[in-house]
Amino acid sequence: MGSGQVTERLDWNGKNVTVAGLGVSGIPAARALGALGARVTVVNDGDDERSRAQAAALEAEGITVRLGDGDTLPAGTELIVTTPGWRPDKPLFAAAAEAGVEVWGDVELAWRLRGPGAAPWLAVTGTNGKTTTVRMLASILEAAGLRTAAVGNIGVSLLDAVLGEQEYDVLAVELSSYQLHWAPSVRVHSAAVLNLAPDHLDWHGSMEAYAADKGRIYEGNRVACVYNTADKATEDLVREADVEEGCRAIGFTLGTPGPSELGVVEGLLVDRAFAPNRQKNAQELAEVSDVQPPAPHNVANALAAAALARAFGVDARAVRDGLKAFRPDPHRIEPVEEVGGVTYVDDSKATNTHAAEASLAAYDPIVWIAGGLAKGATFDELVQKSAKRLRGAVLIGADRALIREALARHAPEVPVVDLDRTDTGAMSEAVREAARLARPGDTVLLAPACASMDMFTNYNTRGEAFADAVRALAATGDA
Repeated sequence: MGSGQVTERLDWNGKNVTVAGLGVSGIPAARALGALGARVTVVNDGDDERSRAQAAALEAEGITVRLGDGDTLPAGTELIVTTPGWRPDKPLFAAAAEAGVEVWGDVELAWRLRGPGAAPWLAVTGTNGKTTTVRMLASILEAAGLRTAAVGNIGVSLLDAVLGEQEYDVLAVELSSYQLHWAPSVRVHSAAVLNLAPDHLDWHGSMEAYAADKGRIYEGNRVACVYNTADKATEDLVREADVEEGCRAIGFTLGTPGPSELGVVEGLLVDRAFAPNRQKNAQELAEVSDVQPPAPHNVANALAAAALARAFGVDARAVRDGLKAFRPDPHRIEPVEEVGGVTYVDDSKATNTHAAEASLAAYDPIVWIAGGLAKGATFDELVQKSAKRLRGAVLIGADRALIREALARHAPEVPVVDLDRTDTGAMSEAVREAARLARPGDTVLLAPACASMDMFTNYNTRGEAFADAVRALAATGDA
């Protein structure tokens, strides 16, 4: 089935649907299904004050909520709609499988609820760079004069986009591996897998299962499957996908592109996939300097976004204008300030080793601020690849010893400051220590390679603490 088609509309009236989980996707799903006439029961593991308040609001709308019991399948359930975070090995899903009950995610539900003439989806997944790429894509589509929105795992619910009054020409959709796992019938216009590295393996069970869920994004693609030529695993997923006849494999590379690829030539982003006479010619799309920041992995994001836009028929000028207009979200390779000839960069969003590696590859020499919750990660490969760029390292957080030990093994000459504290004030000391190690022309880079919750509410709070500490350093002139 092509992505321009709409799936068969279900009769929801009186259908018994169980929604697994309250929260950002569960509550909108429950309300949407209730409005369609379904008999909705929400089950939730938690039974705290917040959950009780959410339950009361839903029950006032005629929706049944069962708190503190997320493992038991309600009698008579005909369909489960789950929030993305619920693991596939939950007893609820085993009970559903035994009873022959289908399980959908919120993305699958949104796909099934699209109306006639619904906007096609251009979709992006990958271990890192998804949000930036989707927002770049939306900026390019807007520059082409198309009605669009960046939706999905990016904070704007796909259900809201599909059921709202706003009409769209095309949607730029970020999809996580969790969402793809529970989206069996989604068939998009074109899709990109940016990269694959070990992540969320506790949820998926193995790297193979994680990759397979990412690869679902290519199933049924109509026009283009976009892959990263530097990451063979993404090309393998394209080869394994069952796509519509005529769908093309389109690569992106930071090098000179071959036919059916987008790449970089002498500081220009160029297209040899959708250009006329692509065997011999390339179409100039933009300058590398039009991408902010022009770090290598961000240029790769821009090429992937451009490939999806070109697959949708967007012209080269709109690609350039959209990339020039785009500004990255906070805490993603965000320059904070220059103090004493040293540039301070906040990449608090680098919460895993793959993201940190891309960030470290963008600067040289670096004083690296790292550490936090490792989530089972190891750091030897990251340190090996980045050692030659390091002027020094300042380590914070609960699992900093893992990074310290990797540095001792693979970069013993790099000076390391190990801050034996996990309070929020540790960031100020980390910045002062980094300033002490840095020389004019260096970059002090917060790229923790770890989650933040040991010390901070989230990566945003961690990045703000870093920026505050840098500004305080600038104010005192103590650099």
